[in-house]
Amino acid sequence: MKAAVVRNPASFDSIEIVEREQPAPGPGEILVRVAASSLNYHDLAVVNGMIPTADERIPMSDGAGEVLALGEGAEGFAVGGEVVSVFFPNWSDGEGTNARRAGVPGDHADGFAAEYVAAPVRAFTRIPEGWSLAEAATLPCAALTAWNALFTAARIQPGQTVLVQGTGGVSIFALQFAKAAGARVVATSSSEAKLARLRDLGADHVIDYHATEDWGGEAARWAGGEGVDAVIEVGGPDNLAQSIRACRTGGRIALIGVLTGISGEMPTALFMMKKLELYGISVGSIAEQRAMIAAIEANGIRPVIDSHFPLDRLADAFRHQEAGRHFGKIVVDIA
Repeated sequence: MKAAVVRNPASFDSIEIVEREQPAPGPGEILVRVAASSLNYHDLAVVNGMIPTADERIPMSDGAGEVLALGEGAEGFAVGGEVVSVFFPNWSDGEGTNARRAGVPGDHADGFAAEYVAAPVRAFTRIPEGWSLAEAATLPCAALTAWNALFTAARIQPGQTVLVQGTGGVSIFALQFAKAAGARVVATSSSEAKLARLRDLGADHVIDYHATEDWGGEAARWAGGEGVDAVIEVGGPDNLAQSIRACRTGGRIALIGVLTGISGEMPTALFMMKKLELYGISVGSIAEQRAMIAAIEANGIRPVIDSHFPLDRLADAFRHQEAGRHFGKIVVDIA
């Protein structure tokens, strides 16, 4: 079978397309012909060496495909069925302990940049009814992160206001989920074209964060002066001061991204004065993925796909992601 591997030291140029033996499903496993994967910041961090992993690792945490064979004792899926992977195959429900968050595809274990994958049945769920496999491949990391941020961390209710940042996969899913839940959404970008697309997706107010230095204050003023109820924070430390400014007293910040670094300063006095909650997000559980898929079907949500790349051009896909020109998810077509 054809697969992409990342050789150490990892970089975009270290990605190679190789031939590997097609796996066979062991006890409790299913064999999946992978149709598509999608790019996440986590995958970029693996292939550019920010997250160390094994030499010749097959990257990509997300994958969707068709079940070709069942191993002995494998239950819950049928040959010919369509499945989508889960980010944490050992985290069924409850708290995300270290043990439950082990085994991430494309990082701790080989991932979905391959034509065939054999893995335990717990590593997959069904896909949303009526979705293509390319659409389903956008869900495991970005969509579930947005779902967890909104409904576990931020506890969003109808009529509340959410601030989302940028136009990557997490932010676009957060906008879609928040609107489906009856919330108002403020969205940021530095591109006029992207701001227009955010409006088309339902954003109630948009802010150009390059043109508006105090974009957190602008979001608070638009939300009636008190501030927004929740922020989906994908930027990280350089954004936190503005996100804190944007929040109302008692507001909540779901911290997801490290786009501006892994550490930095924080205005702790303002944070304490506003009595804010800061909640770290690490994707989510299998039970949460199933609940998200049910909500997607109930609300008719479809993913926003920016572009498609073949597996042979996986490095180009990552370069496109790194350039920040995308709007929504970047899909890799595998079969």
